[in-house]
Amino acid sequence: MGRLLIVSNRLPISVVKRGGKLSFQSSIGGLTTGLSPVHKSQKSLWVGWAGVILDKFEGEEKEEILEKLASKNLSPVFLSERDVEDYYHGFCNETIWPLFHYFPEHVLYNKSFWESYNRVNEAFCDVIVKIAEPEDTIWVHDYHLMLLPKLIREKLPDATIGFFLHIPFPAFEMFYLLPWRKEVMEGLLGADLIGFHTYDYVRYFLGCVRRILGYENTLGQINLDNRLVRVETFPMGIEYEKFARIESDPKVQEEIDRIRKKVGERSIILSIDRLDYTKGIPQRLEAFDTFLTSYPEYREKVTLIMVAVPSRTEMEHYITLKKQVDELVGRINGMHGTIGWMPVWYLYRFLPFQTLVSLYRIADVALVTPLRDGMNLISKEFIATKADGKGVLIVSEMVGAAKELGEAIIVNPNNKEEVAEVLKEALEMPKEEQIERNRIMQGRLQRYDLTRWVNEFMNGLNNIKDLQRKLGSKILTYDMKKKLIDYYLRSGKRLILLDYDGTLIPFAPKPKEAKPDDELLTLLRALTQEHKNEVIIISGRERETLDRWFGSLNVGLTAEHGVWVKGKGGMWEIIKPLRNDWKKEIRPILESYADKTPGSFIEEKEFSLVWHYRTADPELSAMNVRVLKDTLLKLAANLNLGVLEGNKVLEIKNAGVDKGLAASHWVSKGKWDFMLAIGDDMTDEDTFAALPESAYTIKVGLGTSKARFNLNSVMDVRLLLKELVELKDT
Repeated sequence: MGRLLIVSNRLPISVVKRGGKLSFQSSIGGLTTGLSPVHKSQKSLWVGWAGVILDKFEGEEKEEILEKLASKNLSPVFLSERDVEDYYHGFCNETIWPLFHYFPEHVLYNKSFWESYNRVNEAFCDVIVKIAEPEDTIWVHDYHLMLLPKLIREKLPDATIGFFLHIPFPAFEMFYLLPWRKEVMEGLLGADLIGFHTYDYVRYFLGCVRRILGYENTLGQINLDNRLVRVETFPMGIEYEKFARIESDPKVQEEIDRIRKKVGERSIILSIDRLDYTKGIPQRLEAFDTFLTSYPEYREKVTLIMVAVPSRTEMEHYITLKKQVDELVGRINGMHGTIGWMPVWYLYRFLPFQTLVSLYRIADVALVTPLRDGMNLISKEFIATKADGKGVLIVSEMVGAAKELGEAIIVNPNNKEEVAEVLKEALEMPKEEQIERNRIMQGRLQRYDLTRWVNEFMNGLNNIKDLQRKLGSKILTYDMKKKLIDYYLRSGKRLILLDYDGTLIPFAPKPKEAKPDDELLTLLRALTQEHKNEVIIISGRERETLDRWFGSLNVGLTAEHGVWVKGKGGMWEIIKPLRNDWKKEIRPILESYADKTPGSFIEEKEFSLVWHYRTADPELSAMNVRVLKDTLLKLAANLNLGVLEGNKVLEIKNAGVDKGLAASHWVSKGKWDFMLAIGDDMTDEDTFAALPESAYTIKVGLGTSKARFNLNSVMDVRLLLKELVELKDT
């Protein structure tokens, strides 16, 4: 079994030089705190930046840094001072962070930041490629490294790669503001499994994939051109027992006694956050001010302990925020405080673990109201420490944890009157109700802890890799292709059935734009010049188009998914009598949906109607096609029609006529020693089903199919046909 390579922006240890000596300190941050137990409990190697510019150190110091990190299974990525500034402080914190947290007014779109983001992701890739072994699992974390999965995939095509985003993923309207949205999407899709904290983030991501890259999904599974990617929800847990056991820690009890001595018997409302504009700290203070004003009976009976951990202190928005918070705290204490009582006890600093859990344990109410947050583990940690079950959690509906902690009081953080009201409700909640709510949440958090989060993600990653291998086993490999070629060479009469769109030519925005190029025409001409070959193009296209494009070639043609057939040099024949008087009833329905779906249009064939929506808005068309298909299916039964869903098309035609019927027609024309059929979508499944098991049936793209084999792309199809053309019969 291979190692787990944890990849994040920062290592769990930072290197600092003070007084001429090197110091190795634990890094601060929820991600490193959450992943450190995983790193320690598994055979793993952690890749990240150690917070140091190596060029600033002398030779012996460099060796000491490398040896110290290696001894702890840490593999550093070294960055230049400029890249730290432009990548981390720039693109990560002034572009992605505000955009993904719905603060577009703070976003900077700077090309040099983006270029640095690319360079740093490439630097991470270089380190990983050097150390990764075939059996390793690579787990990339967070918004700093969203290009990395694709970069690794390009260098290590068979690697097992997971990605987890620890912040919110925004809705399409917000993400679309990013000039480099396509590159970020493609970077993330280099992973095999992409994880998010909540289903909302999954839904937003899949919507962006559909609308920006055009890939649909089935239950979170995206079928790329040559690979499957799965997107799932994995709400991050905590080390539950670590927080639940603090009751027995004497140092924690000492700290609780110290806090209680300072606060007295007043009720304690606790607020802990990084000082960041996404956390809603000014709004929280304003709500507390409203609470004291609206409910004066609580003056001198309650204290808000507000912990604000310094964050990005050199950035303008954070300097302004700190000034705003300082002024609000001063105003509230000045307006409501008395000689013996300070309403807000404000701590602007990082707190050690024992102090942190002591505050959790002693607090009567935890006020956790960010304006936007990926998960927020503080709310979970607070609940876990409540051994006696007493205490009330107030949590913002804008954080991921709110989806799991439904028994808490959930509020809109922008509604200060509501927050003030629920503060009163929380302080007056009966102890029995507090215990009942908290026991339910504790049970849930205990079951879905940090270990289970890791295990479920890894199980999901293993499952998608198993599915990839299963589908990959049908890929037409070199050995399989050699057998096909040998069979082809030994055969006397050969039937070759070829779909057109998506098989011989890539899809185009409009059907008429997908004309055969010179390379394809030359290839088909050469294939038909071999006297043993009978080449048939089985297409959904109308007769006139096929005649115009392929009439000069010695090929057989099938039009409208099997309605019409034409032998070499012959005339068009209809396979079975059909009617088209139903069009007058169906066309108005299609026109209505075409009007409601800008970019879509109707194509009329002799015996079918086709609704194309390739160039329409993906979200809108995905919704409308479901409703339209359901409407048409209800009518189809009475009119003896079939509703056929293809690649960005919906076709209505007579029932009982399909490519399978056409394939059977061609099969009946001779005694074939070799049969080959290639197609890419659901319409071609009828062709595959109609052929004997000995036939070589090939689906273009991955996914379940009746075909025996798969090829990844149109290019691979052409390469196969080119090899057949270049063969000389023995």
